[in-house]
Order: sequence, then structure tokens, then C-alpha cells
Amino acid sequence: QVQLVESGGGLVQAGGSLRLSCVVSGRTARNYYMGWFRQAPGKERQFVAAITLSAGRTYYTDSVKGRFAISRDNAKNTVNLQMNSLKPEDTAVYYCAAKIYSGNTFPTRGREYDYWGQGTQVTVSS
Repeated sequence: QVQLVESGGGLVQAGGSLRLSCVVSGRTARNYYMGWFRQAPGKERQFVAAITLSAGRTYYTDSVKGRFAISRDNAKNTVNLQMNSLKPEDTAVYYCAAKIYSGNTFPTRGREYDYWGQGTQVTVSS
């Protein structure tokens, strides 16, 4: 059973930076997609970014390209999301998710992922 634990959320002013981390344990497959999603109050869950654990290929939603960077440290079983130039509209609960690798197309819908963390709150003040 894969377990995911996020950390690193907090309160930051617009233009600031935060780094989220997701520790992965209980892996049973060779390769996974690791995704970050976010959900703001009253809104649907939104895909943010994803990475493949084996090759480190990445994929981002358009609104965070150039500002966010997803990375993985396989030695530490950690996936990170570096968030720069934060905007108030980035405020949300951020979730880490995992899906066993199944091909070259990145999964971007929440229902495609099998495992989820508990979430960490990110608040960006204006």
C-alpha cells in the first residue's frame, strides 16, 4: 500500500516562494506517475504538475509553467514542488498523488490516480 505524506505548506505573500514535499512509502511497482493537485474552497480539484519517478519526465498545467518546478529524489523517496512567484489564486490545499506507470501519456485527472496524501494548505496573501 503506497502512502504519501505532504509537508511544506504555509502562508506566504504574493511573489513569494514555497517548497512542498511528498514522502512516498510502500511502493510495489518499478515506476509511478507522481502528481500534485490542488483544490480551492468551492472549486474542483485541479491538476498542477506530474513527474515520472523513473525517468523524471515532467508535465505542468499552463497556469504554473515557468513558476513551479516538480522534481524527485529517489534516494529519499521524495517528490518536491517548488513554487515561485506565487499568486493569490494559487491558494488551495495541495495534494500529492500516485499512479502506477502505464504509458507515455501523463494522467491529469484525479480519478486516474490511485493513492493520495492528506493535503497541505498553501495560502498566498495579496
